[in-house]
Amino acid sequence: MASDYRKFYIDGAFVDPIEARPLGVINPATEQVFATISLGSAQDVDRAVAAARTAFETFSQTTRDERLALLERMLEIYKRRYEDMAQAISQEMGSPIARARDSQAFAGQGHLEALIESFKAFAFDEKRGTTVVTHEPVGVVALITPWNWPMNQIMCKVAPALAAGCTMVLKPSEIAPISGMVFAEIMHEAGVPKGVFNLVNGTGPDVGAAMSSHPDIDMVSFTGSTRAGTDVARNAAATVKRVAQELGGKSANIVLPDADLEQAVSQGVLGCFGNTGQSCDAPTRMLVPANKHDAALEIARKTALAVVTGDPRDEATELGPLVSDVQFNKVQALIEAGIAEGATLVAGGPGKPDGLNAGYFVKPTVFGNVQPGMRIEREEIFGPVLAIIPYETVEQAIAIANDTPYGLAAYVQGTDMAEARRVARRLRAGAIQINYPDWDLFAPFGGYKQSGNGREYADFGLRDFMEIKGIIGYGD
Repeated sequence: MASDYRKFYIDGAFVDPIEARPLGVINPATEQVFATISLGSAQDVDRAVAAARTAFETFSQTTRDERLALLERMLEIYKRRYEDMAQAISQEMGSPIARARDSQAFAGQGHLEALIESFKAFAFDEKRGTTVVTHEPVGVVALITPWNWPMNQIMCKVAPALAAGCTMVLKPSEIAPISGMVFAEIMHEAGVPKGVFNLVNGTGPDVGAAMSSHPDIDMVSFTGSTRAGTDVARNAAATVKRVAQELGGKSANIVLPDADLEQAVSQGVLGCFGNTGQSCDAPTRMLVPANKHDAALEIARKTALAVVTGDPRDEATELGPLVSDVQFNKVQALIEAGIAEGATLVAGGPGKPDGLNAGYFVKPTVFGNVQPGMRIEREEIFGPVLAIIPYETVEQAIAIANDTPYGLAAYVQGTDMAEARRVARRLRAGAIQINYPDWDLFAPFGGYKQSGNGREYADFGLRDFMEIKGIIGYGD
């Protein structure tokens, strides 16, 4: 795979940045630079937005069939470049190669397939008496994506924006940007019209801020931290652009009294540790009945100790490194805080796993006897750290679960489906999962409260990139 990605993709071509500002991309498993990108500027954003604005005049008028053909070409080429994508993600964010293939790279393919299916059936017009309600592209959109699920989030934004008839400027995370560059190559080969898709690499304070405040951008779709999301919203406010955000989370996982404890706890531990804990919807707060708390800790301990941490290139590795030294230090500080505040350290703890001296590796960690208000119970850790909280009644569990500024996801485990459904309806979050179901690419994804607004996946994402127009007096 190439290592020089210093060009941007603007107006149908790979072009040099206006000013050369190279940045080495670090492989978090080795702490060594493995590729180089360029950091863009507001002037690069201006170029990309101008190309997108010009292209919108014609692309917004294309037919469903024309846009569908583009999406299907993208899918064909994505499948052919699948291994390139998996290798890029494994190197840039330390994802174990098996996971990079079956989850990370698959997310891009799966979301594109779901969007194509939804797009074919989408009703652009609805007749209400003599009024026609029609859906039109919102315009030129800024897409700002994170490092933890790079292709999941790129495809969840680019594909529906294209289907809607929008043109766009994408800024992938500068921490894990190589998958975005491979994606730009796929778009180019698929024959995306000039100016419809543009990519500028750079930092949030430079490129991200220039995009979210740009007067010629009509909408910003942002995925990242709640802190950065508030900056995006402030920047966008002056021009009253639409802002869709998918932000942080601190998702509760309620193990009901009738749940199969062994299964519920072990799967919950693995769910928390997936993607090295770097998922905004990870089930990081496990609530268990107080009279089963000690048994739950033992199950969690055994599960955590069996997790294979190591070289992402090894097919057997289940847990790779955190993405950066910044993330490593943050997680270490929160593990120390859990110990200092009196939680019971069940597995893991501070420092790196034995034998892994290079790379941003952390020990898969479980805390028990966690009390509401502890930092590890309140703050989004974004690492493989599970907090197990005892509860006395189901009503108390629901109250603890909802007592958070976040509301992205929540989980419920139990054998009585009527009770599980009742609890699910009481939880204030955008996606509730009962008994660890398979991933549903057609379910809406997005948050309540400080976890954001708007929804992604399938037709929900498509609607977010559209304006609704009423034509009154249209006639029969």
